[in-house]
Amino acid sequence: MLRTTTTRRQFMATAAGAVVAAPRFLHARDANSRLNIAVIGTGGRGAGNLASVSSENIVALCDVSAAALDRAAVKFPKARKTNDFRRLFDHHREFDAVVVSTCEHTHAFATMLALRHNKHVYCEKPLTHSIWEARQIRQAAAKAKVATQMGIQIHATENYRRVVELVQSGAVGPVREAHVWVSRAWGWQSPEAAKRNRDIVAVTDRPRESMPVPAGLDWDLWLGPAPARPFHSVYVPGPKWYRWWDFGSGTMSDLGSHWVDLPFWALRLRTPLTVEASGPPPHRELASASMSATYEYGPRGDMPPVRLTWYQGESKPDIWRKGGIPRWGDGCLFIGNRGMILANYDRYLLLPEEAFADFRRLDPTIPRVRGHHEEWLDACKTGRTPSANFEYSGLLTEANHLGNVAYRVGKKIEWDAENLRCPNAPDAAAIVRRVYRKGWVL
Repeated sequence: MLRTTTTRRQFMATAAGAVVAAPRFLHARDANSRLNIAVIGTGGRGAGNLASVSSENIVALCDVSAAALDRAAVKFPKARKTNDFRRLFDHHREFDAVVVSTCEHTHAFATMLALRHNKHVYCEKPLTHSIWEARQIRQAAAKAKVATQMGIQIHATENYRRVVELVQSGAVGPVREAHVWVSRAWGWQSPEAAKRNRDIVAVTDRPRESMPVPAGLDWDLWLGPAPARPFHSVYVPGPKWYRWWDFGSGTMSDLGSHWVDLPFWALRLRTPLTVEASGPPPHRELASASMSATYEYGPRGDMPPVRLTWYQGESKPDIWRKGGIPRWGDGCLFIGNRGMILANYDRYLLLPEEAFADFRRLDPTIPRVRGHHEEWLDACKTGRTPSANFEYSGLLTEANHLGNVAYRVGKKIEWDAENLRCPNAPDAAAIVRRVYRKGWVL
């Protein structure tokens, strides 16, 4: 088993990709050594993550679905199998690192077990289901001194890193306004809107009837810390569950993990001062398909205060609606005092284009990586700090969840980040930290 013994000072790095003192085991094993990895969640997104780390030794597999577990075991027949990730850690000496790809409401539980056993961890986005959980995971990761990464794969791309370099170099001047929008419209909406927006399931309330639990699915384990309810096909398979507040946080925290990542990184954001959301009246059970949220951030070093607005589904920025920029279906817009940068996953534009016709290409300042999973695997072996580590991605997750908090309480909220509370909205406390089902303790 690979054991990390770095001190906190050795582990901390001030820039993404910075090399720090290596754990003791690396003095005896080189970066080509293979890790022993346990994979929690092997179907859906988990199958993709499993394939992406299959260069290593896959020694344990876990899934509440026997079918998903059996499919994974065909490729890794020697791996230990279990359907309960808590029991996986009865054999923690068998593995060095853990990949967590469960549903959102159990992310923190599997991740916390890995951190408390000093395992390197890769966890799918969003990192946690609540703000309080995100803070607990950040703190536990700082103590564990292991390599951590949240699954926001676009973070590793050339395009995102180039846009961050452009913003931080002042290519369009100081940025005081930014907008992020995604076209996905999944969640609470009318049946007509669900059809128009090609939602994967149309549902407007919790089903009153139950359905037989599919063979091989442990429904009680799937529910985990969430309140008990009868099985129904509107919850599984994924990603149907992500629209239900008990299991997910809707598009805001799901795709927001990918899209808000870009301005969060480029503008060096951490904790907002206030958040205000708009959309249809909030539903008690379901996240809305369409909504928006506006964040106010104070100065950060030499960067001025900035307003960041998120839009999802049928909600779009005014400048987009009025044709002031190309109408990309999904995008991120930075507005500076000398121009704008419009970006998506794959490309970017400096606007107005004629004003930047002679713009000189910048030399790279952010380290490039082979890929998101590769960056994490490399960090597990070398002591480098992954760029989407839990300190960074924990803050991003907290901020994204705040958009839903403001939406669900129905007012502009002030945010006391140190104490995890909204001084002007005490009713937000129940969303910031949820109550778990009996038998589940983080």
